[in-house]
Amino acid sequence: MAMKIRLARGGSKKRPFYRIVAADSRMPRDGRFIEKLGTYNPLLPKDSEERVKMNMERVQYWLGEGAQPTDRIARMLEAAGVKEKVERNNPKKGTPHKKAQDRAEEKAAKAEAAAEAAAAPAEEAPAEEAAE
Repeated sequence: MAMKIRLARGGSKKRPFYRIVAADSRMPRDGRFIEKLGTYNPLLPKDSEERVKMNMERVQYWLGEGAQPTDRIARMLEAAGVKEKVERNNPKKGTPHKKAQDRAEEKAAKAEAAAEAAAAPAEEAPAEEAAE
């Protein structure tokens, strides 16, 4: 059985509250789980101790049994010092999507055309004065 340590959402609309659970990976997000390992309340301030509560003894047990933490849980475990920090690499982060790139190219082309138009009359004006 493929085990996961993951978040199961609770709380009302726009007021999220999560349980940290050990569950079979084939079960739905908010569905059946084997054991509740803690809670996560994202509405509390980041420095609050109540924001993330975990039973570390049970988390260690499930990690020892081969349970894989999800990305968010892995970050929480790294912050708690249970798991070693993993270097993440997302080369596409921060790059604009296709439409934004097209708009930027159009804007650059317009700016270049305007600069050329502004430079052309400036070059002709001294030539006219010299002819007189």
